[in-house]
Amino acid sequence: MSTEEPNADDDGEDIQYFVRIGRTDLDGTKSVERALTDMNGIGRRVARIIANKADVDRRDVLGALDEEKIDDIVNLVEGYADEVPEWLTNHQRDFFTGETTHETGNDLQMSRRQDINRMQMIDSYKGVRHQRGQKVRGQRTKSTGRTEGTIGVNIEAIKEEQAEEAEDE
Repeated sequence: MSTEEPNADDDGEDIQYFVRIGRTDLDGTKSVERALTDMNGIGRRVARIIANKADVDRRDVLGALDEEKIDDIVNLVEGYADEVPEWLTNHQRDFFTGETTHETGNDLQMSRRQDINRMQMIDSYKGVRHQRGQKVRGQRTKSTGRTEGTIGVNIEAIKEEQAEEAEDE
């Protein structure tokens, strides 16, 4: 993310404080790039591509844009999968339909949940790892990802046990 300040208009224009895209309210006081990244499924690269295709400077304040530019951005977000190559989308070749789409918002969470449930139902390796709560993508598990118990030796517990044994004798 760039650390550059958004381009603010000094004309004293009224700005929209909330811009609605899909089912998400975006902050109208942020730059176009930063505001778009607040949506699930849209990262910095996608936000920059959308700003370039809409002929908008990515540092412009989103709420200060005119309605036509905002409508262009909304249309590009909704039809993003049609505008870019297949490898730039986040949901390629759906299992049931075979379509390539770019999911945003709650649709992204729902499709991920469905994919994980399908993997668990067919007992694939990834599904079993998801069920057990273990790492799925081949990461090391010997030294990381521990969620239960303590790591290493608990010296205080050993000293307490030795003290209790000494008292019993």
